[in-house]
Amino acid sequence: MALFDASTLSAGTAALAAILGYLLGTIPFGLLLTRAAGLGDVRKIGSGNIGATNVLRTGNRKLAAATLLLDALKATAAVAAARYAWGFEAGLVAGFFAFLGHLFPVWLRFRGGKGVATYIGVLLGVQPWTVLVFAAVWLGCARLTKYSSLSALVATLVIPVVLWILGEHSFALTMALMTAISWVKHKDNIKRLLAGTESKIGQKG
Repeated sequence: MALFDASTLSAGTAALAAILGYLLGTIPFGLLLTRAAGLGDVRKIGSGNIGATNVLRTGNRKLAAATLLLDALKATAAVAAARYAWGFEAGLVAGFFAFLGHLFPVWLRFRGGKGVATYIGVLLGVQPWTVLVFAAVWLGCARLTKYSSLSALVATLVIPVVLWILGEHSFALTMALMTAISWVKHKDNIKRLLAGTESKIGQKG
């Protein structure tokens, strides 16, 4: 089964959706917001990425929350715009490339975030109810383990399985590929989890 249904999506339309999604995904809200707030370059602290978790390391929770929201909504906007213009499959393409744009922004030498917020934004744009599934799994895992990274990794594993069981095959395959890429981006977190050195939620230092 193909990742996207070629019978309903021409190569030209797919390319337009991909470009739209990628460009929206590359907007580095974490970097822009921290600079605007006078906090300097977020890439020079912590993990060096542009996502909300690293923005939180500046000590500004409101800025981190804004980054999380905007990183999600840029993917939602990409899905919604492409879906409105060209249909469901184009929305999937745009969402997938928004995710890639966030992880590998050309403007920042392809060094972006880890993609959890943008992953959620794609879910919100395609099937909003899936965000509730993601949230339920994340919260349940976080309550049990106290690890934010592990909770996100588990939630990204569950989503494609649920979608496949419910017959949303194109969507499931798209999210499965995004899950695999997200796990690769979280390789350092996985190493720390295996070593028992990953920071827990609320843990200082």
